[in-house]
Amino acid sequence: MTTNLPEQDEVLRAIREAAKTLGRPPSRSEFKSSSGMTEYQVLKHFPSWREAVRAAGLEPYSTNLQLAPAVLLEDWGELVRRIRRIPTRDQYRRDGTYSAGVFEKNFGPWSSIPAKFREFSEGRTEWTDVVALLPIENARPTLVAGSSFQRSDPVPLSSPASGRRSTKLDDRPTYGNPIDFRGLRHEPVNEDGVVFLFGMVARELGYMVEAVQAGFPDCEAKRQVDAGKWQRVRIEFEYESRNFRDHGHPPEGCDVIVCWRHNWPECPAHLEIVELSAVLRTLSSSEE
Repeated sequence: MTTNLPEQDEVLRAIREAAKTLGRPPSRSEFKSSSGMTEYQVLKHFPSWREAVRAAGLEPYSTNLQLAPAVLLEDWGELVRRIRRIPTRDQYRRDGTYSAGVFEKNFGPWSSIPAKFREFSEGRTEWTDVVALLPIENARPTLVAGSSFQRSDPVPLSSPASGRRSTKLDDRPTYGNPIDFRGLRHEPVNEDGVVFLFGMVARELGYMVEAVQAGFPDCEAKRQVDAGKWQRVRIEFEYESRNFRDHGHPPEGCDVIVCWRHNWPECPAHLEIVELSAVLRTLSSSEE
């Protein structure tokens, strides 16, 4: 869980205020810029950005327009230029102007967009720097002769039958439950996994990481507290929140505990808890 989340009415009010300023419903990125709220804070109350806009009594802006393919590809190219790499579908959903679904309706699978952009940019010298970042056409992975590699979806793993537990083997690592969240195949089982997972969702939670260190506290970051305003916070990573107590850390030296599981009911009131297992449930259930 996280504390200090805005109430649903606050989110709706902020959407309406942004729409009044723009003269139309805001896009996801326009709302984040004008309100200072994060995507997670919206998705905590609504299943998607579109549903949040509709709940505010508005119609999502991108669905009001028939966008020309060139407009979409130009926006995609601008994002490539900013981040210096090909964005994943999820990254464009967070940082692009339009819906990732609109691209797929116009161009097919998300993986085909680089080729579509290459066609679009032919003869347009202003896109030369972006084209240089695109994968080489007709490139194919090289397989070892005789291999039978085949891509497939992961097979769900079932729990052992009731009353039975397989023998643990000491010569190999153990894994958490399968989650398949943005390339992370399993739940964290230690603090290192928590650090990695926080890095994956920090932007959506409104954090900008300044430094990660070995000593206490583990991390210094800034987070957006209002439109155009950020504050410094001290973060300690723990697998379970009560590990903070067990490790003997001074509560006054920290502002936020980031953990996989929150199990410390007596946690000092001033310490904010970011429970990543709850964050992932919210982000995983959001839809385009």
